[in-house]
This record gives sequence, structure tokens and C-alpha cells, in this order.
Amino acid sequence: MMHMKTMGAGRFVTFRSYHRDGRHVFWRARQHRKGLLRHPGQRVVPFWQLPAYNWWTGLSFSIGSCLFALGSILSLVPNPLSAFQIAIVFFMGSIPFTTAGFLQNFQAANGTDFSPDPATPPKRLRILGWRPHELGWLSTVTQFAGTVAFNFNTGDAIHPASEWYMQDLTIWVPGMIGSVLFLVSGYLAFVETSHGWWSWKPRDLDWNIVFINFLGCVFFMVAGIAAFVPKGKEPGWIPDLANFHLLLGAVCFLIGAVLMMVESRRTEILGQQPQPAGTVPDPVSNRA
Repeated sequence: MMHMKTMGAGRFVTFRSYHRDGRHVFWRARQHRKGLLRHPGQRVVPFWQLPAYNWWTGLSFSIGSCLFALGSILSLVPNPLSAFQIAIVFFMGSIPFTTAGFLQNFQAANGTDFSPDPATPPKRLRILGWRPHELGWLSTVTQFAGTVAFNFNTGDAIHPASEWYMQDLTIWVPGMIGSVLFLVSGYLAFVETSHGWWSWKPRDLDWNIVFINFLGCVFFMVAGIAAFVPKGKEPGWIPDLANFHLLLGAVCFLIGAVLMMVESRRTEILGQQPQPAGTVPDPVSNRA
């Protein structure tokens, strides 16, 4: 009988440690889903688990982040652009965000369940999938839904309604929905990588990626709340507060996206070879 050690949060298992064919195998949900840590004996690698797929996903996130950061800066400092033109910058940024969100969800939707035997890709591709037993899928599907909400939020802001309540209904509400979904998604990704409800592992690249992204989600949440349009006149510092936190969130997402590209490149250099025993640290030793 195989002795297996498991870790996770609640009913979600995100880490397994066991011996197979004389090798000490470490299985981690995020790495398994992204193809960053190959299963011993796995030969067939689907395109959504190739380093290039993760790299292009990171690039798409970085483009969206740069455009959101640019829009925030243009909203904070004097410049010749109109509110209409700045709104277009934000909307353009929401498109690569949604593209990257879909790519991540597609990857999670077509992942394979854990098996001590070499994994094989699913025979039928799924667009959104239904894998509520996996933190990775829950995180990516809520993130994708959040990016779609930001499409409506930024799109409606190009030609905002004149009434304050219609601006809240068409711009603020989708923005809040997107911010809440991002916050949920960011924390689920953090839990998946932490193998628990909380951890402190600043030496791990994957932990830094999800932690920085989670901080970005928190900043977006603050920006979303502050973007509410009141009935009367509001202090001028409130829109600045919203745009400043939007800028902080975009910078966090940009850093996370670049680190994700670095992670993918590192995997490509290593040739995606199964890691020998002892090269993947036991998360227990790094948890606070």
C-alpha cells in the first residue's frame, strides 16, 4: 500500500507526497495544472501545459496591467487627453485581461485529476469546465468572470450616462462585481499555493506570484469602493484615491505577470523534466 501525505485547506487537497519506483514524488496542484512540474513517466504534454502557453498568458496579463496603469496615471496627472480617450485606454486594458483570464480558466478546465500513474490529457476539450472540487478551477473561473465584468465597467465608462444613479448602475456595479470576483480569485490562488488558509514563503517564486496578485486584488477592491458616484458633489480626493489604488493594483498585477513569465521561462530551460527527490521542498518547512 502506498503511503501518501496530503495537505490543503478544508476539503481541497493541493499537496501530495509519496514514493513511487524508488523516487520521492512531490505533487502540487498549481504546478500540476500548469505543467510546471511533470509527473514521473508522463510523455504526452497538452499544449495548455507547455511553458509557452503560460508565458503568453503572462504576457497578456502584463499588457492589460500596463494599460490599466497608464490609464490610472493619466487620470491622476494633468495631460491633454480627454476623459473619453482615457476611458478607451482602460477599455483596451480590459481586453488582454479577459484574454489571459480565459486562457487560465481553459487550462484549469482541461486539467487532469491526481493519479499516481502518468497523467493523460482529457479526450474532449472543455471551454469553461466544471471542476468545483479544485481550487485552481474555482480561482480561474472567478477571475475570468471578473475580467468580463471589467469589460462592461470600462466599456460603459467610455460614454457614461448623465445621471449619477445610472453611472453607478452601469459603471460602478460591474466594477464592484469584478473587484469582488478578483478578490475571491486571488485568495483562492493564494490558498492553493499555500496548501492552507495562510502561509509565509517569500523564498518561493510561485508564492510570490500569487501573493503579489492577491495584493493587487485588494487594491482593486479599494479602488472599486471609492469609485462610487454619489448624488451630490464629492471631494476631489476620492476619485484620486480610486485611481491611485487602481494604479497600485495594476503595478502588482504587472509584477505578478512578469514573474509568471520568468517562471515559465525557467521551466522551459529546465526542459520540464520530472524533478528528482529532494529538489521540491516540503511546504511544511516553509509555512509560518
